[in-house]
Amino acid sequence: MQKEDSILRNRLLLLIHDRNAHATFEDAVAGIPVEIINNKVEGFEHSLYELLEHLRIAQWDILDFMRNPDYKERSWPQDYWPEPGFEASARDWHHSLNLFRNDLKEIEAIIKNPQTDFFAPIGHAPNYTVFREILLVADHNAYHVGQMVMLRRQLGIWKK
Repeated sequence: MQKEDSILRNRLLLLIHDRNAHATFEDAVAGIPVEIINNKVEGFEHSLYELLEHLRIAQWDILDFMRNPDYKERSWPQDYWPEPGFEASARDWHHSLNLFRNDLKEIEAIIKNPQTDFFAPIGHAPNYTVFREILLVADHNAYHVGQMVMLRRQLGIWKK
């Protein structure tokens, strides 16, 4: 059982970080000029900053849900996106990047912790497991990272 546990933990870490069949978060945010973080393109609802901030908020919310017995559900969609019309500064961009990365490290720590039982019900949410929440983080992050890549292509700032 220890070998299977180790394999599962390793695969989950790879799922949240590795390229697999898509770009990573770090690929998607590398080298973005802060002058364009608020730019939008026709036919695409969000800016790069809005996508980053949504990723950060949603990931933090899932992390909070996993570890906080007093978790309070947020309102969709207003609590998961920046205020409409908000113009982010370079400081806002870097702050959001740092918070996202720090929360991802917290999720890594949960995965690496040998005491984490992936399949036990979460105490305050017995229909949910840590395994489900980690898959949700990976899936949600991959979806919006893909959007960031597509937006960067439209803005002409995606590496070839």
